Amino acid sequence: MAARAYLAELVGTFLFLMIGYLSVAAIQAAGGASGLLVVPWSFGFGLLAAIFAVGHISGGHFNPAVTIAMVLDKRTPAMDAVGYIIAQIIGAIAAGVIVLLAINQGAVAAGITKPNAEMTDIGALILEAVATAGFVLVILASTRRASALAALAIPLTLVAFHFALAPLTGSSLNPARSIGSALVGGDINQLWIYLVGPVIGGIIGWGAWRVIDGGDVVTAPAKEPSGEVEVSAS
Repeated sequence: MAARAYLAELVGTFLFLMIGYLSVAAIQAAGGASGLLVVPWSFGFGLLAAIFAVGHISGGHFNPAVTIAMVLDKRTPAMDAVGYIIAQIIGAIAAGVIVLLAINQGAVAAGITKPNAEMTDIGALILEAVATAGFVLVILASTRRASALAALAIPLTLVAFHFALAPLTGSSLNPARSIGSALVGGDINQLWIYLVGPVIGGIIGWGAWRVIDGGDVVTAPAKEPSGEVEVSAS
Protein backbone atom coordinates (compact mmCIF):
# COMPACT_ATOMS: atom_id res chain seq x y z
CA MET A 1 0.00 0.00 0.00
CA ALA A 2 2.83 2.40 0.84
CA ALA A 3 4.47 1.77 -2.53
CA ARG A 4 1.22 2.61 -4.32
CA ALA A 5 0.91 5.83 -2.31
CA TYR A 6 4.49 6.83 -3.16
CA LEU A 7 3.87 6.10 -6.83
CA ALA A 8 0.67 8.15 -6.70
CA GLU A 9 2.59 11.10 -5.24
CA LEU A 10 5.22 10.78 -7.97
CA VAL A 11 2.67 10.55 -10.78
CA GLY A 12 0.44 13.25 -9.33
CA THR A 13 3.31 15.68 -8.82
CA PHE A 14 4.53 14.94 -12.32
CA LEU A 15 1.10 15.61 -13.84
CA PHE A 16 0.55 18.75 -11.78
CA LEU A 17 3.93 20.30 -12.54
CA MET A 18 4.20 19.17 -16.15
CA ILE A 19 1.04 21.15 -16.89
CA GLY A 20 2.40 24.12 -14.94
CA TYR A 21 5.88 24.02 -16.50
CA LEU A 22 4.45 23.65 -20.00
CA SER A 23 2.19 26.65 -19.48
CA VAL A 24 5.26 28.80 -18.79
CA ALA A 25 6.96 27.42 -21.90
CA ALA A 26 3.82 28.07 -23.94
CA ILE A 27 3.66 31.69 -22.83
CA GLN A 28 7.34 32.12 -23.64
CA ALA A 29 6.71 30.69 -27.13
CA ALA A 30 3.79 33.07 -27.57
CA GLY A 31 5.95 36.08 -26.75
CA GLY A 32 4.91 36.40 -23.11
CA ALA A 33 1.38 37.60 -23.81
CA SER A 34 -1.17 37.10 -21.02
CA GLY A 35 1.22 35.08 -18.88
CA LEU A 36 -0.32 36.29 -15.64
CA LEU A 37 -3.69 35.00 -16.80
CA VAL A 38 -2.58 31.65 -18.20
CA VAL A 39 0.09 30.38 -15.82
CA PRO A 40 -1.78 30.64 -12.47
CA TRP A 41 -4.80 28.86 -13.92
CA SER A 42 -2.57 26.19 -15.46
CA PHE A 43 -0.94 25.38 -12.13
CA GLY A 44 -4.36 25.34 -10.47
CA PHE A 45 -5.90 23.09 -13.10
CA GLY A 46 -2.79 20.91 -13.03
CA LEU A 47 -3.26 20.43 -9.30
CA LEU A 48 -6.95 19.73 -9.84
CA ALA A 49 -6.10 17.05 -12.44
CA ALA A 50 -3.59 15.43 -10.10
CA ILE A 51 -6.05 15.38 -7.19
CA PHE A 52 -8.75 13.68 -9.23
CA ALA A 53 -6.31 11.29 -10.90
CA VAL A 54 -4.47 9.89 -7.88
CA GLY A 55 -5.41 11.92 -4.80
CA HIS A 56 -7.63 9.11 -3.53
CA ILE A 57 -4.60 6.81 -3.34
CA SER A 58 -2.06 8.92 -1.47
CA GLY A 59 -4.07 11.81 -0.06
CA GLY A 60 -2.90 14.14 -2.81
CA HIS A 61 -0.12 16.14 -1.17
CA PHE A 62 2.15 16.77 -4.21
CA ASN A 63 4.11 19.24 -2.09
CA PRO A 64 6.72 18.65 0.66
CA ALA A 65 5.39 21.59 2.69
CA VAL A 66 1.95 19.99 2.75
CA THR A 67 3.40 16.62 3.71
CA ILE A 68 5.28 18.20 6.63
CA ALA A 69 2.08 19.87 7.83
CA MET A 70 0.23 16.55 7.57
CA VAL A 71 2.89 14.85 9.69
CA LEU A 72 2.61 17.58 12.33
CA ASP A 73 -1.17 17.17 12.31
CA LYS A 74 -0.75 13.40 12.73
CA ARG A 75 -2.52 12.63 9.50
CA THR A 76 0.56 11.12 7.81
CA PRO A 77 3.17 8.89 9.51
CA ALA A 78 6.69 10.36 9.55
CA MET A 79 8.16 7.33 7.76
CA ASP A 80 5.63 7.64 4.95
CA ALA A 81 6.45 11.34 4.69
CA VAL A 82 10.03 10.54 3.66
CA GLY A 83 8.77 8.40 0.79
CA TYR A 84 6.21 11.04 -0.17
CA ILE A 85 8.77 13.84 -0.34
CA ILE A 86 11.26 11.78 -2.35
CA ALA A 87 8.47 10.80 -4.76
CA GLN A 88 7.35 14.43 -5.10
CA ILE A 89 10.86 15.59 -5.95
CA ILE A 90 11.33 12.81 -8.50
CA GLY A 91 7.99 13.70 -10.08
CA ALA A 92 8.95 17.37 -10.29
CA ILE A 93 12.32 16.62 -11.87
CA ALA A 94 10.65 14.25 -14.34
CA ALA A 95 8.23 17.00 -15.35
CA GLY A 96 11.15 19.35 -15.98
CA VAL A 97 12.95 16.68 -18.02
CA ILE A 98 9.90 16.24 -20.26
CA VAL A 99 9.91 19.96 -21.05
CA LEU A 100 13.68 19.83 -21.60
CA LEU A 101 13.45 16.91 -24.03
CA ALA A 102 10.39 18.19 -25.86
CA ILE A 103 11.48 21.83 -26.15
CA ASN A 104 14.80 22.96 -24.65
CA GLN A 105 16.46 23.93 -21.38
CA GLY A 106 15.49 27.56 -21.86
CA ALA A 107 11.82 26.56 -21.69
CA VAL A 108 12.46 24.95 -18.30
CA ALA A 109 14.58 27.86 -17.10
CA ALA A 110 11.72 30.26 -17.87
CA GLY A 111 9.77 28.56 -15.09
CA ILE A 112 12.45 28.85 -12.40
CA THR A 113 11.06 30.62 -9.35
CA LYS A 114 13.13 33.65 -8.41
CA PRO A 115 12.46 37.13 -7.00
CA ASN A 116 11.95 39.96 -9.44
CA ALA A 117 14.51 42.76 -9.66
CA GLU A 118 12.75 44.87 -7.02
CA MET A 119 12.43 42.06 -4.45
CA THR A 120 15.14 41.16 -1.98
CA ASP A 121 15.83 37.53 -1.17
CA ILE A 122 14.53 38.06 2.36
CA GLY A 123 11.40 39.76 1.06
CA ALA A 124 10.75 36.82 -1.25
CA LEU A 125 11.38 34.40 1.63
CA ILE A 126 8.82 36.20 3.79
CA LEU A 127 6.17 36.25 1.07
CA GLU A 128 6.69 32.57 0.22
CA ALA A 129 6.45 31.60 3.88
CA VAL A 130 3.30 33.64 4.53
CA ALA A 131 1.59 32.49 1.34
CA THR A 132 2.43 28.85 2.02
CA ALA A 133 1.09 29.22 5.55
CA GLY A 134 -2.20 30.48 4.14
CA PHE A 135 -2.30 27.74 1.54
CA VAL A 136 -1.64 25.01 4.11
CA LEU A 137 -4.26 26.48 6.45
CA VAL A 138 -6.85 26.19 3.66
CA ILE A 139 -5.77 22.60 3.00
CA LEU A 140 -5.97 21.53 6.63
CA ALA A 141 -9.28 23.28 7.22
CA SER A 142 -11.03 22.29 4.00
CA THR A 143 -10.05 18.64 4.17
CA ARG A 144 -11.25 18.40 7.77
CA ARG A 145 -14.29 20.72 7.73
CA ALA A 146 -15.49 20.79 4.12
CA SER A 147 -14.13 17.65 2.51
CA ALA A 148 -16.71 17.67 -0.30
CA LEU A 149 -15.36 21.02 -1.49
CA ALA A 150 -11.65 20.51 -0.72
CA ALA A 151 -10.75 19.29 -4.20
CA LEU A 152 -11.93 22.63 -5.61
CA ALA A 153 -11.03 24.95 -2.73
CA ILE A 154 -7.38 23.91 -2.72
CA PRO A 155 -6.60 24.45 -6.44
CA LEU A 156 -8.51 27.74 -6.45
CA THR A 157 -6.50 28.93 -3.46
CA LEU A 158 -3.32 28.07 -5.33
CA VAL A 159 -4.54 30.08 -8.32
CA ALA A 160 -5.24 33.06 -6.05
CA PHE A 161 -1.75 32.98 -4.55
CA HIS A 162 -0.19 32.62 -7.99
CA PHE A 163 -2.00 35.75 -9.16
CA ALA A 164 -0.71 37.57 -6.08
CA LEU A 165 2.90 36.34 -6.07
CA ALA A 166 3.88 35.33 -9.61
CA PRO A 167 5.22 38.78 -10.60
CA LEU A 168 7.03 39.16 -7.27
CA THR A 169 8.55 35.82 -6.26
CA GLY A 170 7.60 33.51 -9.10
CA SER A 171 5.04 31.94 -6.73
CA SER A 172 6.27 28.54 -5.61
CA LEU A 173 4.63 27.57 -2.29
CA ASN A 174 6.09 24.17 -3.06
CA PRO A 175 9.74 23.09 -2.71
CA ALA A 176 9.30 20.27 -5.25
CA ARG A 177 7.97 22.73 -7.84
CA SER A 178 11.07 24.91 -7.45
CA ILE A 179 13.53 22.01 -7.29
CA GLY A 180 12.31 20.56 -10.58
CA SER A 181 12.63 23.76 -12.61
CA ALA A 182 15.86 24.89 -10.91
CA LEU A 183 17.77 21.62 -11.31
CA VAL A 184 16.65 20.90 -14.85
CA GLY A 185 16.73 24.57 -15.85
CA GLY A 186 20.30 24.91 -14.59
CA ASP A 187 20.04 27.69 -12.00
CA ILE A 188 19.99 26.85 -8.30
CA ASN A 189 21.39 30.16 -7.02
CA GLN A 190 18.19 31.24 -5.25
CA LEU A 191 16.61 27.85 -4.78
CA TRP A 192 17.19 28.08 -1.02
CA ILE A 193 14.43 30.70 -0.77
CA TYR A 194 11.90 28.24 -2.11
CA LEU A 195 13.06 25.42 0.12
CA VAL A 196 13.20 27.37 3.38
CA GLY A 197 10.20 29.67 2.85
CA PRO A 198 7.53 27.05 2.07
CA VAL A 199 8.77 24.66 4.77
CA ILE A 200 8.56 27.42 7.39
CA GLY A 201 5.20 28.41 5.95
CA GLY A 202 3.90 24.86 6.19
CA ILE A 203 4.81 24.73 9.87
CA ILE A 204 3.25 28.15 10.52
CA GLY A 205 0.09 27.16 8.64
CA TRP A 206 -0.25 24.03 10.76
CA GLY A 207 0.34 26.08 13.92
CA ALA A 208 -2.36 28.54 12.90
CA TRP A 209 -4.77 25.69 12.22
CA ARG A 210 -4.16 24.16 15.65
CA VAL A 211 -4.52 27.48 17.48
CA ILE A 212 -7.56 28.79 15.62
CA ASP A 213 -9.53 25.60 15.04
CA GLY A 214 -7.89 22.96 17.18
CA GLY A 215 -8.06 20.31 14.50
CA ASP A 216 -10.33 17.99 16.50
CA VAL A 217 -12.79 15.97 14.47
CA VAL A 218 -16.31 17.21 15.13
CA THR A 219 -18.04 14.54 13.09
CA ALA A 220 -16.54 11.45 11.58
CA PRO A 221 -17.14 11.51 7.82
CA ALA A 222 -17.27 8.18 6.01
CA LYS A 223 -14.06 8.98 4.23
CA GLU A 224 -11.81 11.98 4.74
CA PRO A 225 -9.87 13.61 1.96
CA SER A 226 -6.17 14.43 2.66
CA GLY A 227 -3.12 13.29 4.52
CA GLU A 228 -4.98 10.75 6.45
CA VAL A 229 -7.22 12.24 4.05
CA GLU A 230 -7.91 12.00 0.49
CA VAL A 231 -7.41 15.32 -1.02
CA SER A 232 -4.64 17.57 0.04
CA ALA A 233 -2.17 19.32 -1.90
CA SER A 234 -0.01 21.66 -3.89
